[in-house]
Amino acid sequence: MTPLTLPATIDVAAFDALHDEPARWRDVIASIAAGHSRASVRQVEEGTVLVGLVGDELVVKLYPPFLRDHCEFEREALGQLQGRLGVPTPALVATGERDGWPYTVMTQLAGQPLTEAWPALPEAKKCSVLASIGKLAAEVHALPPAGLAQLAPDWDQFLQGQRARCMQRQQRTRLPAHLLGLLEPFVAGEVPSGRSVILTGEYTPMNLLHGAGGIVGMFDFGDGLVGPREYDWLGPLCFLAAGHADRCDALMEGYGAAPGRAWRNPLMRLLLLHRYSNLRAQVACPGWEQAESFEALAELIWP
Repeated sequence: MTPLTLPATIDVAAFDALHDEPARWRDVIASIAAGHSRASVRQVEEGTVLVGLVGDELVVKLYPPFLRDHCEFEREALGQLQGRLGVPTPALVATGERDGWPYTVMTQLAGQPLTEAWPALPEAKKCSVLASIGKLAAEVHALPPAGLAQLAPDWDQFLQGQRARCMQRQQRTRLPAHLLGLLEPFVAGEVPSGRSVILTGEYTPMNLLHGAGGIVGMFDFGDGLVGPREYDWLGPLCFLAAGHADRCDALMEGYGAAPGRAWRNPLMRLLLLHRYSNLRAQVACPGWEQAESFEALAELIWP
């Protein structure tokens, strides 16, 4: 079968429709993979872009033209992080374009997705994993951004745009009405600031691999940024630690952050301004919708 010819231009809605029909693009991934491996595409993956696993060796990621900046950031990040952390990250094997769509080919990491492993872990092990995630984030944040700083959007401009679109996004993701009424004055307040670091945004269970030794791999850096470190705390603090003081403490101790919750309200603003902010999907804390204010919500999520 001749692989699909990818359209030279495509909007978000059309790409989303294509993304949701992997039978249409699986052969494109396979034809790219064939230049690097004899293994077949064994699985297509969920994600922001088109992703296929090639045997147990490689991963092919194909980006629509409007996410070319994500591809460029990921290429640079793979080189920046490779071999410099306590856990493996994918090695870049090849880059190229297909019909004007950029792609990357990278090595595939071993390990069980943390999304699968997490529910069965005892509480003490969950805290241990969170401490190791904090340590991993600190390792990344200690590296100089180097070329990534030129590929990422300016942080202040990014925040300005997020504030301008915040109400629309929170309405679309169905933030409770009483909180919508408090949204604009709250997000206008102080957010974390400080030294700019590499923000992978990927310290979430969807992008971490678990094994006998705890966290054994991290991947997916296309939507990274360069900015204050706290932005990267949001993934584990929401998906894995929400509502649990001991888990929050474990993450912060692993990171090496000062004790206490002085970051709580500024971080709440970053959560609302996050590139993919959607509290209904991101806050693993039952009953959060009843919080009477964002300050109360922050205290509920991060006790």
